[in-house]
Amino acid sequence: MLQRSSPFPDNHTFPFVLKACAYLFALFEGKQAHAHLLKLGFQSDVYINNSLIHFYASCGSLESAKNVFDKMPQRSLVSWNSMILGFAMHGKGELALECFERMIRISRFVPNSITFVGVLSACNHRYMVNEGRKYFDMMVNEYKIEPQLEHYGCLVDILARAGLIDEALELVSSMPMKPDVVIWRSLLDSCCKRNASVELSENIARQILESEQGDSSGVYVLLSRVYASASRWNDVGLVRKLMTNNGILKEPGCSLIEVDGVTHEFFAGDTSHPQTKEIYQVLNVVEERLDSTGYKPDYSQAPMVDELNTSKRDSLRLHSERLAIAFGLLNLKPGMPIRIFKNLRVCDDCHKVTGLISEIFNVEIIVRDRVRFHHFKDGSCSCMDYW
Repeated sequence: MLQRSSPFPDNHTFPFVLKACAYLFALFEGKQAHAHLLKLGFQSDVYINNSLIHFYASCGSLESAKNVFDKMPQRSLVSWNSMILGFAMHGKGELALECFERMIRISRFVPNSITFVGVLSACNHRYMVNEGRKYFDMMVNEYKIEPQLEHYGCLVDILARAGLIDEALELVSSMPMKPDVVIWRSLLDSCCKRNASVELSENIARQILESEQGDSSGVYVLLSRVYASASRWNDVGLVRKLMTNNGILKEPGCSLIEVDGVTHEFFAGDTSHPQTKEIYQVLNVVEERLDSTGYKPDYSQAPMVDELNTSKRDSLRLHSERLAIAFGLLNLKPGMPIRIFKNLRVCDDCHKVTGLISEIFNVEIIVRDRVRFHHFKDGSCSCMDYW
């Protein structure tokens, strides 16, 4: 449609196009749509600009989202919500809260339920425990907004990820609705990262598995990591055996990267790409450079009791995001950021390795996992190793 003289796309067309591009992480195509709508004179349309903010933030280009927001001659509540949520998903908690304060103090907009999802998410991604409590209280007492499951989920995650697991469990017990599997899973994930007691982790895992919504594969994987962190390798083996006996398959890791408008897909251990030989050669170079820094793999992220450590290391180095990063190093021009979109949460070892790669090869790497965006540059991540 964009290439034809008739029919012309209108201001109702572009939001759907941009939404599709955001869903597919199609940055190249979305930029083309942006250029076309500017030619048609839609640069002042609030509805379209809101869609642009969402599109750019979802595709890892936060600066472009902010540029659109800053240039808007007129903004709606959706505009502010989109920008707050954009800052939040990229771990820019301070900017999200500044944006919120500008919205209510200067522009005099009244926040709604979605606004506070963004605000609480921002607190969650930046270890802002006191701020999270403050804004949850503001939502309830000042704006009289009844908390929904998403708001409780954010606050539970804020507390649990800060190590306040007992307080998080008390909040879950006081909720007026039944906690969903997302809340229980966030608690289990925090138990795993915070080395909480194995007994508590087992109890939470049981809650998830007994729920109707139980995501069995993810729960078993997290539980196996809890056991691995506690060096209970026999229990790791039992979990794996239980998964096999029950026909439960671990969701395969999948990472996407776009180069010159073409999206390339990689799975863990993938050898199907036409450039597989070159990609694996780059991985070997990366491995050598990592070794020179003193890097030691975290084998708990590949807990297979019947494997040697060398096999575990091979498993880690072939995670889907590492293949995608190697492909990016091979094909992108120097100075261009590598943008990766992954279906699963990035593991601790890959997080550490990606930071090292950004420093060793002097490249910015942006990774969107199931939880949030990570911006790696000069060896550091925007999440400050808190995710």
